[in-house]
Amino acid sequence: MYRYILRRLVILIPLLWAIVTITFLALNATPGDPITEMIEEIQPGPEVERMLREQYGLDKPLHVQYFRYLWGVTRGDLGRSITTRAPVLDEILLRFPSTVQLAFAGMGVALVIGLVLGILAAVTRVPGAGFSIMVGALFGISMPNFWLGLMLILFFGVQLGWFPVLGGSGIRSLVLPAITLGVSSGAVLARLTRSSMLEVVRQDYIRTARSKGLREQVVIYRHALRNALIPIVTVSGIQFGNLLGGTVIIESVFARAGVGRVAIDAIQQRDIPLVLGVVMFFAVIYVITNLLVDISYGFLDPRIRYE
Repeated sequence: MYRYILRRLVILIPLLWAIVTITFLALNATPGDPITEMIEEIQPGPEVERMLREQYGLDKPLHVQYFRYLWGVTRGDLGRSITTRAPVLDEILLRFPSTVQLAFAGMGVALVIGLVLGILAAVTRVPGAGFSIMVGALFGISMPNFWLGLMLILFFGVQLGWFPVLGGSGIRSLVLPAITLGVSSGAVLARLTRSSMLEVVRQDYIRTARSKGLREQVVIYRHALRNALIPIVTVSGIQFGNLLGGTVIIESVFARAGVGRVAIDAIQQRDIPLVLGVVMFFAVIYVITNLLVDISYGFLDPRIRYE
């Protein structure tokens, strides 16, 4: 297993290089200039503008900026934010706990929705129940999360006043963003759980377990669900990465001070070092999450080996 983990971590190096290169070129290809936007209101004069360009290395050719940035990344230096002048890594780490909190809460909502509805759709004997659940899951997948967030704010925040409308702290301020973030992923997991459970419950060992007189709950949760978990865990890892990326929109809708909100502001202000840092940070987390998911297969199914 250790060789497998080491090999996956080595693969992370060219992957991050490709992500940094594509993002760097894309940001520099867009129209606009970060220094011009930063001094647009005060208009200090060409001398100050020249000094600022020298300070941030923007007076150098593009390829020099690129290699200088890569050299800084290899030393753990993601540069300084153009707008706040603080180290990029400090800016990200300062707001990362809020984003992780939201992502885990959204993942919790997604797992509850996905597992409960998926199992019910697969094993329920109520006529039309499975079809209705899957139609609801289809609506959940198709629904834009920013629209759902606005509707939840309007109904539960403005009209009923049960939860804070924007910002806030504590569990109550996390409920609406977590539901907004988790519904779509929960719908995906519900459809996958149903398909995986339907495939497992037709197996001979499930019929054998029932023939032994085991309770239906034991058959479903101890025998069927455990053997159906491999594809569910795989997609859950992918969905968690998507949830981290989805916080960019949700944090803007609910005015949460997280990494996603920082990314939106940095893009609007063309703060290239900060945007690159956020993209790299999310990429590392996404790859590590998928690595942890792959490692978990061996615990779910002892027959799996990593050689």
